[in-house]
Amino acid sequence: MGYENMTPIQAQAIPVVLQGRDVMGAAQTGTGKTAAFTLPLLQRMMKHENASTSPARHPVRALVLLPTRELADQVAEQVKLYAKYTNLRSTVVFGGMDMKPQTAELKKGVEVLVATPGRLLDHIEAKNCVLNQVEYVVLDEADRMLDIGFLPDLQRILSHLPKQRTTLLFSATFSPEIKRLANSYLQDPVTIEVARSNATASTVEQHFYQVDDDDKRGVLKKILNERGIKQAFVFVNSKLGCARLARSLEREGLNTTALHGDKSQDERLKALEAFKSGAVDLLVCTDVAARGLDIKDVPAVFNFDIPFNAEDYVHRIGRTGRAGASGLAVSFVSSRDARLMGDLEKLLGKKLELEALELEADKRPAGRFNDGQRAWQQPENGGDRSEARVPRENRYEGRPSGRSSVGRGDSSGPRGPGRSPRAPADPLFNQPYEPSANADAQPAWESDKPAPVRGLSPNIKSRKKVPALFKSAPAPSSVEEG
Repeated sequence: MGYENMTPIQAQAIPVVLQGRDVMGAAQTGTGKTAAFTLPLLQRMMKHENASTSPARHPVRALVLLPTRELADQVAEQVKLYAKYTNLRSTVVFGGMDMKPQTAELKKGVEVLVATPGRLLDHIEAKNCVLNQVEYVVLDEADRMLDIGFLPDLQRILSHLPKQRTTLLFSATFSPEIKRLANSYLQDPVTIEVARSNATASTVEQHFYQVDDDDKRGVLKKILNERGIKQAFVFVNSKLGCARLARSLEREGLNTTALHGDKSQDERLKALEAFKSGAVDLLVCTDVAARGLDIKDVPAVFNFDIPFNAEDYVHRIGRTGRAGASGLAVSFVSSRDARLMGDLEKLLGKKLELEALELEADKRPAGRFNDGQRAWQQPENGGDRSEARVPRENRYEGRPSGRSSVGRGDSSGPRGPGRSPRAPADPLFNQPYEPSANADAQPAWESDKPAPVRGLSPNIKSRKKVPALFKSAPAPSSVEEG
């Protein structure tokens, strides 16, 4: 694999895992946690190695649980590389894919099973895998699994495992919920912290720019051009915002693709592979790509939106500056992010300085209007937009009745480009109110004169008279006196 020196988490975790002890490991993302638990587990399982083709000789002995499909696929690839020269088998199961090929792999027998909790439960219920001989359980990125609601699934999975086992829990951040989980399922664990909890990598250069929401795209392009950045992650908070931003950047000539939870698994894998191979320059993504993805030599990470969960910031910027390399993390802070920035400062334990970064007037994104400015108030021929701004109170000055002519059919005001000509104004519309001459006359509904009886319409034919078979009974008379 080309490894020459152990990282701090590897140097401390590998000897403990080789002893068969439970481990609760905390380390910055990108410091080699995968090798820290995989290498000693494979070493301990070498005693079960055999070349038999019988599935019974290859039961599941190590179970690795991860929160996202991309991370599970990545860890499974690493396990295959580590076990390349052994007879130990491994496979991965995760959602979004057909279960039949996964079932066929499980039926052949595997020693190391990498899985996401939801799909593993599907296979357990379908009786595709038996976990009664599991000796090692790894909960990687455990805090993320709790964040996205996997705790009930984890409890169900762990109930299918033997009581006597070695449990390893690794995460970049430790929360009180994680500690409670460790107390429930780990037996006398060895706590390994190679860095201060929730700390960011020292090799990452961090910048926070005060930017209006409408200027973020322009600032992103400016930084990419000024620093000559060829590849970068761009994180947003929502799936819809991710798709819109990717389309917008693509229209502006940037080689971009999107990665979020609403895409099919095949689309997600293709987008990730295109970014890894360099076919795509910008990967616009949600926090589904914030955890554990190991893509080498990514020079920069942009937080287009400040994350709702402050701990996700640590994971996002961990996509750059990996394995000791330098990296750049740029965050765009708008006026709405005061509370989120407060949470982030509390997590990192330091004051974050906001930097000002202005765009030139002619570099602002098209369609942006300042201070209530309308489209037709934009200057022509690329002039200074600041001169075109109209104060709100003077915007409709000189128009009749203090009303705006926009959208009223009045052709007196300027029109935006591409709009159809407006119809001429109704002259009665602008005249002041004048009472009618007979305003004092009594209303018709209060008059004593009976309303005139309207005749029948000529279209209504009278009913034909027909002879009655029986005489009708006389109408009942009124109550007789006495």
